[in-house]
Amino acid sequence: MPRGDGTGPRGQGPMTGRGMGRGRGFGIGSAGYCICPACGEKVPHQRGVPCTTVKCPKCGARMTRSQ
Repeated sequence: MPRGDGTGPRGQGPMTGRGMGRGRGFGIGSAGYCICPACGEKVPHQRGVPCTTVKCPKCGARMTRSQ
């Protein structure tokens, strides 16, 4: 009988249990742009660098992510 934890009848085999899903949008990848919410400046996203840590080259505001 299942134990109510999503592992199935015996809880054996690959991809059993919780936490094996694809997530909720984290790790978008290297594609896309960082966009300034203040002036609209758009720069290519750098992989591994969160857009929120990048400052706009035109006005200095913090950038946001766009795909």
